[in-house]
Amino acid sequence: MRTRVLCGLAAGVSLLVSGCASGGDGPGRSVTAVTAAGFPVKVMDCQRRATSFDAAPGRIVTSNAAALEMLLELGAGDRVIGTGFPPGAGQLPAEVAEQGTAIPVLGETVIAKEKLLGSGADLYIDSFAAMAGAGGTGGPPSEQEFAAAGIKHMYLLSTACAKNEQTDLAEVQQDIKRLGAVTGTLPAADRLVAAMDSKLAEVAVGLGRLPEAQRPGYFFFDYDAGAKQPTAVCRKQIANAIITLAGARNVFADCDADFKQVGWEDVIAKNPDWIQLGVRSRGSADADRKAFDEAEQFLRTNPATRNLAAVQQGRFVRIGSEATTTAGVRNADTVQQIARTVHPELVGGGR
Repeated sequence: MRTRVLCGLAAGVSLLVSGCASGGDGPGRSVTAVTAAGFPVKVMDCQRRATSFDAAPGRIVTSNAAALEMLLELGAGDRVIGTGFPPGAGQLPAEVAEQGTAIPVLGETVIAKEKLLGSGADLYIDSFAAMAGAGGTGGPPSEQEFAAAGIKHMYLLSTACAKNEQTDLAEVQQDIKRLGAVTGTLPAADRLVAAMDSKLAEVAVGLGRLPEAQRPGYFFFDYDAGAKQPTAVCRKQIANAIITLAGARNVFADCDADFKQVGWEDVIAKNPDWIQLGVRSRGSADADRKAFDEAEQFLRTNPATRNLAAVQQGRFVRIGSEATTTAGVRNADTVQQIARTVHPELVGGGR
């Protein structure tokens, strides 16, 4: 059967399918019966390795909460049999949280190689590039070991394959559509991407051709990564794209990595106009508010940071880490929130 480019994706996207599926369920809904109309599907990863699917997988393991959340939003969560790096309390959107927190945890961090290969999965969705020590002392499974266990292996382009500066959400949206094609939930994927596009378009229209000089310096303060030595988000992290699309300028966009530990003297030298208080969800609005307060209080009282322009002027953005640094549907919401905060005169619904 001849394959062709998936409907709705720009030319050059590494996703081929035979035809386009129809029907499907919305975010958070169960999709047990999957039509075969959209198969076979072939996906390409960043090493140009092809993985083919003649039918939708029924037993999926995800490496972390990023891939898990995408599947839940697509309505394919009932086929996920386990995950690594499980979502914390309150991390998932409310509409999929109950289902997501019921997913078996195969590893609090990277899933051990033996457990992954013996999981009974028919698909492993990998959010990570190869990491030293991943999978235990034996390292991660090889492609031959995945094949011998009957597990297909595919990567998220937006996280495992990010090699260049992240300036838009194109790879996130490609991942949503790739997973939609593979799981037979492409109509749901199309709706999710369309909703993201609508939010991004509102911001883009409001900002217009914003001159670089009018983009305020923006620092993502990862409070939970440690306050003694801050961790910056760099040009290869999805947060860089979010900050850019929101009309701000990541003050650490010059570091060629995804994350990098820096010194407070480096932050002082950048003197950002805005600081995002990046705290992870604590499981309730009250607990989140307390964590944001603690992060702000640290910046206001720490001798190294209390004289920063953003601190002196109270320019803090209270948006959690997960929707900013984890690739997914909510990235578009974060773009909208940041833009409305730092450019209230240009983008509607400002603070």
